[in-house]
Amino acid sequence: MGILDTPGFRGRSAARLDAKGRLRVPTKYREVLQQHYTDALIVSQHSGCLVAYPPEKWDEIEAKALHLSQVNSDHRSFVRGFISGAEKCEFDNQGRILIPPLLREEAHIDQEVILAGMLANFEIWDKGAWVQQLEQDKQNERKIMEAISLTGL
Repeated sequence: MGILDTPGFRGRSAARLDAKGRLRVPTKYREVLQQHYTDALIVSQHSGCLVAYPPEKWDEIEAKALHLSQVNSDHRSFVRGFISGAEKCEFDNQGRILIPPLLREEAHIDQEVILAGMLANFEIWDKGAWVQQLEQDKQNERKIMEAISLTGL
């Protein structure tokens, strides 16, 4: 089994939300869900974008979050911001999910979005914020690559 046979979200796609906030998920991402996971998404806000996980991957995150300290302020902040903001998004008959207004507002998502595969999940970025993030990443590329090299990659 090659690496591309491993279920994961790869590649980038441009998309538009309709007037009701529905997003058509690219076929390549939907196929990963249909073939390897439950055909739904758990969506939350993180670091200026939305993150979408298969329910099974989200369950792994919540299982680990259950062991975080209830009194540590950083742990509580993480749960408050990331876990409590999560919403289950079901697909309609046209392969779209409705992104709740509060999540769209928190991530400053308007209509034009970029979806970025991140292997275990994918990110949903407002197109303008995506361009800014790429520029920031480009400016920090040397530092990022040095940190990644320490992982053995």
